[in-house]
Amino acid sequence: MGILLPVPYNRPGKGRTCVTPDQREQARKFIGRFKGSAYIHGLHCFGRLGSHARDLGSRVAVVTSGFGKPWGPSLHEATRDTLESAGLVLAGHVIPGARPNAPREDVVRIAAALGEQSPDFIVVVGGGSTIDAAKAAAAYLVLGQEYPDLDHYFGTGQVTKLLEATGKRMLPILAVQLASGSAAHLTRYSNVTDAVTTQKMLMVDDALVPPRCLFDYARTATMTPDFTMDGALDGVSHCLEVFYGVSGAALEPVRPVALLGIELLVNHVKQACAGPDNLEAREALGLGTDLGGYAIMLGGTNGAHLTSFSLVDVLPHGRACALMNPYYTVFFAPAIEEKLREVGEIYRRAGYTSADVSKLHARDLGMAVAEAMLNLSRDIGFPATLDEVPGFTRAHIDRALTAAKNPKLAMKLQNMPVPLTSGQVDDYMGPVLEAARTGEFGLIRNLEE
Repeated sequence: MGILLPVPYNRPGKGRTCVTPDQREQARKFIGRFKGSAYIHGLHCFGRLGSHARDLGSRVAVVTSGFGKPWGPSLHEATRDTLESAGLVLAGHVIPGARPNAPREDVVRIAAALGEQSPDFIVVVGGGSTIDAAKAAAAYLVLGQEYPDLDHYFGTGQVTKLLEATGKRMLPILAVQLASGSAAHLTRYSNVTDAVTTQKMLMVDDALVPPRCLFDYARTATMTPDFTMDGALDGVSHCLEVFYGVSGAALEPVRPVALLGIELLVNHVKQACAGPDNLEAREALGLGTDLGGYAIMLGGTNGAHLTSFSLVDVLPHGRACALMNPYYTVFFAPAIEEKLREVGEIYRRAGYTSADVSKLHARDLGMAVAEAMLNLSRDIGFPATLDEVPGFTRAHIDRALTAAKNPKLAMKLQNMPVPLTSGQVDDYMGPVLEAARTGEFGLIRNLEE
């Protein structure tokens, strides 16, 4: 295969334009099974925050997004009102949240502000970056004196090890999500970025799971179209990568969650961008990205997420994952044929491919599904290759290959449906990244070659 060319496809419009009752009921059932009464979600539920927080303590520190934004003052007022109406006392001034990608400096700043307030618990109100930063800051607040270097916290289970070593406990967090995307309010993940190296690193730890959470999907109407796209495609990536990577008995609970999440997001992202106040589409994206959060608690993301961590200076996270997943799909294809047929059928019903995926196999099947994914990206204005991204250079490929060999990110290599060792990164991941740069699927080497 040479340069990637899109296959003919019908423009979206024949698929669903709102959440069906069956989809809504099924999504809510899955999410309820996942979080139970710890999670309040739906349209217009923000006012229940105070009652949801009441039994976590009496003095609350609030970390929130929205400073300098037109929607910020009303959000801050609504947050104070619901907490105070429940009899809670704010421990101090409202603490500004994090910048995009949760820089290390913001984690340390938030931890210092929390230390000054000495609260019983923390309420964080924001998108994924602010919630990630607050989760990391809650750990740093109790561990920073003994472990001042955040590098100690990255990897899987490191925060729990440090807590056990010191005999300390983190303050409870109630995470209030404002954006359909990362599902940081639901998960054990905290992504933190080194602003100097522009490399994102990952904390993966059950100690970081907020014991309470809330998401009013109506609040996402303030998201810009670009932010909406990025978040929705991040949710697709969570569902897709986990579905690709799990096998055996673990696949049974993942399959319906991941496929429903992908379907909700693929069918509604364009409608949500076209009409920010379309609450049915907003609900679909909220449910879909929440299902993505459930998926990454059942399994783990892999190739596209790993590469995205090295592209933070030129691409938003969800956009980087959306760009990379088609190329990893071609690489994984021989190992995941049946899964690709199910995913491909979702994109076919949505109008993004006319290929009969039931009759394709291995690499040809992977290329058809990959092209359908890229057709969705093109339709909503995403780039299809890295060379289309302003500021991208070959140095980003070198950075991504180096990061993939970092032992603290090894879980991403092992989560792939064709797991790689660090010694195989250059030979197999390197060609995937070169293909993503140019759009040439033919550069990708499958593992059995």
